[in-house]
Amino acid sequence: MITDTNAMRTSGSSIALSIALIILGILAMLLPAIPSVAVALIVGWLLLFNGIVQVAHAFQSTGIGNIAWKLAVSACYLVAGSILVLRPLAGLAGLTLTAAVFFFALGVVDLVSYFSMRRTGMSAWMLLDGIVMLILGLMIWRRWPSNSLWFIGSLVGVGMLMTGITRLMMTLAARKLLKETGGNPVHERWAA
Repeated sequence: MITDTNAMRTSGSSIALSIALIILGILAMLLPAIPSVAVALIVGWLLLFNGIVQVAHAFQSTGIGNIAWKLAVSACYLVAGSILVLRPLAGLAGLTLTAAVFFFALGVVDLVSYFSMRRTGMSAWMLLDGIVMLILGLMIWRRWPSNSLWFIGSLVGVGMLMTGITRLMMTLAARKLLKETGGNPVHERWAA
């Protein structure tokens, strides 16, 4: 059973984490090059690790064709990872272009979905989302590669800021609910 003391202690740490996320998100948006390079390095190391695992998996396979194919796949991982680790700025250009293509494709899918669902009441939101995604994809592409150093970091910053704000608001709402119901929100809801 959760007590008021446990709930308040837990919500206190949740508030602290939320505030930390908000601060880090703002810093990431103010200094986007740092998280941009960090993301490139993390993705690079993950690709390198995956490439090493793929090599080990290739030698556990049977048949020369299987082994050759898996070694070719592992080479792709190792090359991509090496580029991101050794030249993170060049890797950022690729990641930014990939994001532009992703947003553009997402916008196209949303617009197609809108036209197939336009009779429903919620389809206007899908149209708006599709238009915004198309514009975002085009904006990123038009300024590519000069926006590569700041785009990924800004995206990470916005994500952290929004996560921090959302978490903070949810925690404050839960604390308020606990205070209003005397620490037993489930009992109060079912009793009504």
